[in-house]
Amino acid sequence: MGDLADGETTQVKGSGSSTYTLKNNGGVYSCTCPAWMHQGAAIERRTCKHLRAFRGDDAEKERLGGAELTGKPPRAAGAADDAEGPPILLAHKWEVDVDLTGWWLSEKLDGVRAYWDGTQFLSRLGNKFHAPPWFTEQLPKTPLDGELWGGRKLFQRTVGIVKRQDQSPLWKDLLYVVFDAPAHDGAFEERIAHCEAILGAASTYARVHAHEPCRGLDHLREELARVEGLGGEGLMARRPKSRYEVGRSSSLLKVKSFKDAEARVVGHEPGAGRHKGRLGALVVELADGTRFNVGTGFSDRERESPPAIGALVTFRYQELSDGGVPRFPTFVAERIDARAPVAPTKKKSAIFDDEGGGAGARYFEFVDGSSSKFWEIRLDGASFTTRYGKIGTDGQSTTKTFDSPAKAQKEYDKLVTEKTKKGYEET
Repeated sequence: MGDLADGETTQVKGSGSSTYTLKNNGGVYSCTCPAWMHQGAAIERRTCKHLRAFRGDDAEKERLGGAELTGKPPRAAGAADDAEGPPILLAHKWEVDVDLTGWWLSEKLDGVRAYWDGTQFLSRLGNKFHAPPWFTEQLPKTPLDGELWGGRKLFQRTVGIVKRQDQSPLWKDLLYVVFDAPAHDGAFEERIAHCEAILGAASTYARVHAHEPCRGLDHLREELARVEGLGGEGLMARRPKSRYEVGRSSSLLKVKSFKDAEARVVGHEPGAGRHKGRLGALVVELADGTRFNVGTGFSDRERESPPAIGALVTFRYQELSDGGVPRFPTFVAERIDARAPVAPTKKKSAIFDDEGGGAGARYFEFVDGSSSKFWEIRLDGASFTTRYGKIGTDGQSTTKTFDSPAKAQKEYDKLVTEKTKKGYEET
């Protein structure tokens, strides 16, 4: 057992490859694990299994005023017993230097990730999905990993159905698409065969996801274009004969392309922090009158001398929101060979081309249920600037300066690691 002095921190090992930070701030103990962060109690009344393991049950019981410890942390409404979330496999983004020939390809579904523990569906954070009994009655009593899916381009409707707690009849419009069996110790091919055997063809609301081997780069391009043409998100690639791992693994890769389009510059938003006194974001307008900000992808020179109002610029984005606004727009270049902006319908796969972006900048997003946040960090010598907030807004910025570039780099790396362990994904 140990303890922390006021202001002291220590790191502890969590489940899988996760590492969490314990801290004592004036007698208020905290942990960066999801179980501690998502509790509904006041921060001075929270505990978790990491704090109990480090300080001891008696010390934690005394700190909480004699409250009986149950062996499990307090839970927010709707949270699962294991509030850290189920032990699931997470993907990395595919980089073009990895040859995917022979890997198993499947469509990346735009649904809600759901872990079936044998009795109930759990989200990545451990929250229960209230599926009707008739939806789950044909599922096995063993764990499955999959996606609750309502169809292509129906993500928001799917989320709305899954978040309800009244076991709505609308669940009849969903399928549980299974792509793995976490408890099975075999290779990927054996696990998929196991899923097909235990689900069978008679399952009304569940099916095993289709996979096919990648025959090379041309096949990958063709399949990506086919899926996107149908309105899908992209592809997932699974290394052959790989085992199921808990946490983010290079054995599972996301393959997604970006789209590009043109827009007219109609305004300049001033920068903050390191960008104070120069461009923060371009205000641009599409041919249909839709306006939005483009705040990433600029070099320092472009922020000092941005495209003029009236200029035509190319930007890259992932998809359109329901309101027709490009999501995650990134500046590419000023256009000098076109006269008028066009609606963003042109598709181009950025994964096969050099991507834009300022040196030292990394952009991350966290999307889970109703939570939709971004976090960006840009390193500049002995300082770095972070920008964070709700996706679709400019957010707010903070700049920190250190004694040396080495110290700035060390803290930069630490923050990136912490964000990825909390579920943020780099885009």
